[in-house]
Amino acid sequence: MITTTDLCVRYGETTALDALDLDLTPGRIYGLLGRNGAGKTTLLATLAGFRKPSAGRVLLDGEPVFENPRATSRICLIREDGGLGDGIDRLGDILDMARALRKTHDQGYAAALLDRFGLSRRQTLGSLSRGQRSAFGIVVGLASRAPLTMFDEAHLGMDAPGRRIFADELLADYVAHPRTFLLSTHLIEEQSPLFEQVLILHRGRLLLREDVDDLRTRGVAVTGPAALVDDFVTGLTVLGERSLGPTKEVTVYGALAEPDREAARLHGLQLGPVAVQDLFIHLTGGV
Repeated sequence: MITTTDLCVRYGETTALDALDLDLTPGRIYGLLGRNGAGKTTLLATLAGFRKPSAGRVLLDGEPVFENPRATSRICLIREDGGLGDGIDRLGDILDMARALRKTHDQGYAAALLDRFGLSRRQTLGSLSRGQRSAFGIVVGLASRAPLTMFDEAHLGMDAPGRRIFADELLADYVAHPRTFLLSTHLIEEQSPLFEQVLILHRGRLLLREDVDDLRTRGVAVTGPAALVDDFVTGLTVLGERSLGPTKEVTVYGALAEPDREAARLHGLQLGPVAVQDLFIHLTGGV
């Protein structure tokens, strides 16, 4: 288990993380969401031991993480800027170094992932496109099989098929080799099906922590003839709306009472789950 207690990180006069208390139960996939500047990258770097807390503690199974190789060898963070190689350029050599650093690293799985992403051990980091570098970061992260594996916008530059491979491989290997994943992303709707629980950071504090299924019950998507939908949502908190010809979908915040649900059914309106992205935008202050 990774835990933080009164965690603060400051950059001069700027407080990036403010008295953050967090515990991540092992063996789950967490989505870390937040607006630009919310503190997501700082949190991940501090959890990985890359940054020393200004105050408070970060513990992995009761042990401090910072400057503790026994703890950091059980953590893998793949950052959006790559951060791979540490001066080594050849992909095969980087994977060999990863194997030396982590007992959990699986070279056979790494080779299979390289093949899926169309990469080769003989290639160099300098020869890769932005998307290929991201794909290689995913190879390193997934093949690490670290008990705590974190991806910070690791999909940047990847095309849709590549991102699908990432999602499919992550889920399949999570089932085969359960561990804790923490995924920071701005592609909320695309990646939210991976999440079991969502953490929302806002201005350096934990705004919300909730299971995805429970989070979706905080709102309702109402679909039907435009006039009927507009009449039904009058007085409710509207998060967003879309129209296609005479049909309209309006997302509202807040659970509907059973009489309201029955009224919607009687008028032929469809009620569905709300998009995680719509809830995130509302909870963090709107557009």
